Amino acid sequence: MHTRRTPRQTKATARALAAALTAAGLLLTACSAGDSMTATSEAAQPALAPLPSSTPAALAPYYGQKLAWRDCGVEGFQCATLKAPLDYAKPGAGDVRLAVARKKATGEGRPLGSLLVNPGGPGGSAVGYLQQFAGIGYPAEIRARYDMVSMDPRGVARSEPVQCLDGRQMDTYTQSDVTPDDRKETDALVGRYKKFAERCGARSSRLLRHVSTVEAARDMDILRAVLGDRKLNYVGASYGTFLGATYAGLFPGRAGRLVLDGAMDPSLSARQLNLEQTRGFETAFQAFAKDCVRHTDCPLGGKGAPPAQVGDHLAAFFRKLDAHPVPAGDADGRRLGEALATTGVIAAMYDEAAWPRLREALTSAMKNNDGAGLLALSDSYYERDGDGQYTNLMFANAAVNCLDLPPAFDSPEQVEKDLPAFEKASPVFGKGLAWASLNCAYWPVRATGEPHRIEAKGADPIVVVGTTRDPATPYPWAQSLAHQLASARLLTYAGDGHTAYGRGSACIDSAINAYLLEGTPPANGKRCS
Repeated sequence: MHTRRTPRQTKATARALAAALTAAGLLLTACSAGDSMTATSEAAQPALAPLPSSTPAALAPYYGQKLAWRDCGVEGFQCATLKAPLDYAKPGAGDVRLAVARKKATGEGRPLGSLLVNPGGPGGSAVGYLQQFAGIGYPAEIRARYDMVSMDPRGVARSEPVQCLDGRQMDTYTQSDVTPDDRKETDALVGRYKKFAERCGARSSRLLRHVSTVEAARDMDILRAVLGDRKLNYVGASYGTFLGATYAGLFPGRAGRLVLDGAMDPSLSARQLNLEQTRGFETAFQAFAKDCVRHTDCPLGGKGAPPAQVGDHLAAFFRKLDAHPVPAGDADGRRLGEALATTGVIAAMYDEAAWPRLREALTSAMKNNDGAGLLALSDSYYERDGDGQYTNLMFANAAVNCLDLPPAFDSPEQVEKDLPAFEKASPVFGKGLAWASLNCAYWPVRATGEPHRIEAKGADPIVVVGTTRDPATPYPWAQSLAHQLASARLLTYAGDGHTAYGRGSACIDSAINAYLLEGTPPANGKRCS
């Protein structure tokens, strides 16, 4: 059961995937259909209008609040709670409490203020990301001169999380058949979407109308002021690029050194985003397929087999699982069916370091009837722990996506009509990702956002980073966002995986580090491999 998610996969995530398993191609070219659609959409969309530079009197108490820092229970980190208005149109009608964490600058040299980091999602915990990776894994020279800071966006993790299903209900939901073969299966899938939406509405009615990206970006400006920074310095990955770009569009004069890694394109509709992401996963899978057949243990084809054959074999395996799930050694009795297997494969597309594990997991499932490896990959994607409990990642993901844009499809009939386009985009994943795009059709609140351009005229240079074979945020999105932003510098990584910073490219890392430390952006169009 997929939603439009752009999770941050780093070396830390790759290590986490490996730990879970032992205890997450074709180049998109400038003449692709996706690029043509992006250019047309971008030209037709209005630009995000900046907010007034002066702070409204009704918001002054929020901008003037003092944070009460306390020990987080994680060595070297402090935590606090920030208040923001639940509804910016009615600041006195109630607050939302937002979890903030920081690690103070550790070394010598002129302090550079705060560096806010966000790992993406939507729904990823920025506080968890800071404590588990950024606060200890970012380059020492960055951590020496910046206070490393994170804030869980409204509705996420520690910040009054959106809640929907319990663990057992979520287990059922993630196993939903998203490749229905007849009306009965289609009705069952629609029923699952409706139940998910109803439970979210029942358990989180106060929040659901106020978890948009625009509201989260406005929260970031309150945090900037409370931290005492004149401008916001920020590194956002994946969905975090949309959040950072939105901030720059709303507050261009307060945008400092912004790095947007694995960029999203705000000018696209939900259907376009889902279709182009489907192409992105096909691109990544083709790269995996080429790598797989170089190895004698590739279960999807003999050594040197054409990638198309690899895709055919995987699709046939998924069809087999649709009819006959295999044991997965799960304490809760789950078996590996098509839905969980597909999610497991998709999870491994985010980082090429996970490809050997994927080969091993596929071999076990296909040859030994043991689905444990693919199930572990799927669980890592959904953030399900060994006790059968889930974080609120997927609940917040749906809540933000369904509020930011009108639904991709309004009915099963619309999905069926568009299936050929999705299956052309990806013969392996297209059908499932098309049906997954129906999830917002039954959401209990109407979308408040629309596709738009972000120009951020007057902002300091903004570094937009794109990876050429990125599965979740296809490279044309970075090209489009860089074209929209008036001060953008496009930095390209020619390679595999989701995002580029901190994933092994000295060229990428040195360019971004120089910008964050010295304020010197890379030349527009700089390319690394």
